[in-house]
Amino acid sequence: MTALKQLVSAVTLALAATCVNADAIHDAVKSEHRSADAKARDEYRHPQQTLRFFGIEPGMKVVEVWPGGGWYTDILAPLLNDNGELVAAHFYVDETTNDYFKNALKKFNERVASHPPYADLTVTAFHPTKALDMTEAGTADAVLTFRNVHNWYMRHGDEGLSNAFGAFFKVLKPGGVLGVVEHEMPADGSDEHMKKSGYMKRDVVIAAAEAAGFTLADSSDVNANPRDDADHPKGVWTLPPSLAMKDQDRATYMAIGESNRMTLKFIKPEA
Repeated sequence: MTALKQLVSAVTLALAATCVNADAIHDAVKSEHRSADAKARDEYRHPQQTLRFFGIEPGMKVVEVWPGGGWYTDILAPLLNDNGELVAAHFYVDETTNDYFKNALKKFNERVASHPPYADLTVTAFHPTKALDMTEAGTADAVLTFRNVHNWYMRHGDEGLSNAFGAFFKVLKPGGVLGVVEHEMPADGSDEHMKKSGYMKRDVVIAAAEAAGFTLADSSDVNANPRDDADHPKGVWTLPPSLAMKDQDRATYMAIGESNRMTLKFIKPEA
């Protein structure tokens, strides 16, 4: 085979693989197992574009950190069921845990027991000070977390961030991907506001990841929302879907939509 034919063959195979992966993500997002309410959030959360940006493929082992009610899990589970592996590192519960986290974990486990796409899902626990070993070290192709970094910072400060990103680094293979989507505060926002608003500064998130050993590979504006200035009476929860102000100024917040979000792709270096 000539060099030209070899090049054409390699490009053809790469394009075919890309199409297969894109189709798999498309099919998972459009799955009949996802509720209409969940799909209504797609216009704000852009799951197809986000997962492609992170390079998620059907044969990977993926750890989803703090999946909450399973919004992204409903997409990742069918995507990974046949050839991959999905680990849901959910809330860690002990005698000090508040009812919100206890109830959320209980509902998620009930869903695991009854929801067909979750049949092969592995549930573990993560907590930035109490439970750091989400799965075996060095075995994950990707770690993903959506709109969670603020929780670790608000509750545990810099220690929470350091421990969290260190734990993510530990479970990834060399060359593995850490995908982070987080509510973004403007760079000139106050640190005090960051501690209670649910918004994080991009440079703080990047610094925490880099301190753990990660390299920032790329960033995307796919989940950016320029209508959101990150300055609301009840923080990010003022906006949909929470709408913490209830009917007060509801039309205003609905017009803004969900929060402005950074989408960051980190790599664990090969060496």
